[in-house]
Amino acid sequence: MSRIALVDDDRNILTSVSMTLEAEGYEVETYNDGQAALDAFNKRLPDMAVLDIKMPRMDGMELLQRLRQKTAMPVIFLTSKDDEIDEVLGLRMGADDYVKKPFSQRLLVERIRALLRRQDAISGVEIPTTEENKVMVRGSLTMDPLRHSVLWKGKEVTLTVTEFLLLQALAQRPGFVKSRDQLMDVAYDDQVYVDDRTIDSHIKRLRKKMRTADEEFSAIETLYGIGYRYNEE
Repeated sequence: MSRIALVDDDRNILTSVSMTLEAEGYEVETYNDGQAALDAFNKRLPDMAVLDIKMPRMDGMELLQRLRQKTAMPVIFLTSKDDEIDEVLGLRMGADDYVKKPFSQRLLVERIRALLRRQDAISGVEIPTTEENKVMVRGSLTMDPLRHSVLWKGKEVTLTVTEFLLLQALAQRPGFVKSRDQLMDVAYDDQVYVDDRTIDSHIKRLRKKMRTADEEFSAIETLYGIGYRYNEE
């Protein structure tokens, strides 16, 4: 049973999310500020942590910074609707993904599952291979869903779960256009509304990360007013 630490100063979130995660079979530890969580983590680390960014005593950014000094365990940030700067900073500091408030608890559970699967694969835990999680190769791109790993021309690119899902959806059918609505369905669920700009922002960050491996990366094409397409080299 995986242990998940939930750190947020909103007691309603702590209560509702912990109940959902426990119903999914996880062991949940809750903390209402970063310092309390850090004190507990110094005694025993959880398998992963879900952190609010803005909290009293110690915010999520500082807590993440302290954690990354001693562990690479998966971390998901809970961010407010307009905290794009915090999201980018958090990802640079080592967060694995983020979920915007207000959020669907089903969406959060799926993000948690994806990161724990990646952690199991990295740790060498045997996971059955299926059509959904087998390695996909498209030209210079190699994607391993179990390990949540992406290689472009042999160079590793670190993506969030959302970015991974979007790239996977586009690369599965090279040459075919995916509308923004279709990509929303891939990255989110029907309980979460996001506008076109959210998908565009994800694609922008995805391209930027891919260009860290190859400055001339251009496999993701924008079709203005229609959507996006992956072009296999």
